Amino acid sequence: MNGRSGRYQALVTLLAFALPVFFIVAPLLMFLAYSFFSVDHGEINYTLTVANYVRFFTEPVFLPIFWSTCVLCLSVSVICVLLGYPAAYFLTTLHGRWRYIMLMMLMVPLLMSYVIKIYAIRSILGQSGFLNTMLVGLGILEKPSSLFVFNMNAILLTLTLLLIPFAILPIFLALERIPQVLLRASADLGASSIQTFMRITLPLSVPGIASAASFVFVLAIGDFLTPQMVGGVNGFTFGRILYSQFGTAFNWPFGAALSVALAVVVIAAILAGERFGRQKGLPR
Repeated sequence: MNGRSGRYQALVTLLAFALPVFFIVAPLLMFLAYSFFSVDHGEINYTLTVANYVRFFTEPVFLPIFWSTCVLCLSVSVICVLLGYPAAYFLTTLHGRWRYIMLMMLMVPLLMSYVIKIYAIRSILGQSGFLNTMLVGLGILEKPSSLFVFNMNAILLTLTLLLIPFAILPIFLALERIPQVLLRASADLGASSIQTFMRITLPLSVPGIASAASFVFVLAIGDFLTPQMVGGVNGFTFGRILYSQFGTAFNWPFGAALSVALAVVVIAAILAGERFGRQKGLPR
């Protein structure tokens, strides 16, 4: 019986490691291998070369767009955290079923089609959309402005609206795990609400903030559909370059090299968020 149980546990362990290796590690290694190939007259040349990486670092178009995309996604992360933290904190002040009813209402947009949400936001931000109509009606603008559509501002606003639920949830979970006895003890010792928040609530919620920021950054930097639909010619991001290399250009090796560069940034963001949250959070 023990032998059968041991074999069953070994099989479960093998499957637990085999699935991530097959679906995550193996594709990443394939991308890494493809990045050292090249394309010659539409055919992939399997001779090893570093020409793709040389092209990425030397041609003047790629690095500026790469860094501007990183800055854009970092801005989205900061805005989502700044807007999501008060919403998550408000949820923790609710009691009983209302807390989770409001949480579900905030999560409902995640159930909607991504494309439909982008079209809805674009209709709001467009020159004849709700935002411009309201601003003109209030006398703030003399005529509809193109500031909010088909540029980097539109990408920033759209990504923020789409990804803010992904910031609220980890912050809410971090706030909900804070022991209430610490907050009551702080009040009993004469601390004000602001002092309790700054010395207990905020430090203990830093891991949630770090998780939210890294999560939003990773989702934003890998998004090519949103810049494609709301960016226009003035909102060109690194994701659109990747899409063009695997699509219209049919240059998979160069696209793989760009993907490797993007993967390095994504992994660095995840590790930075995890390390920052572990260092700044108070010991358990």
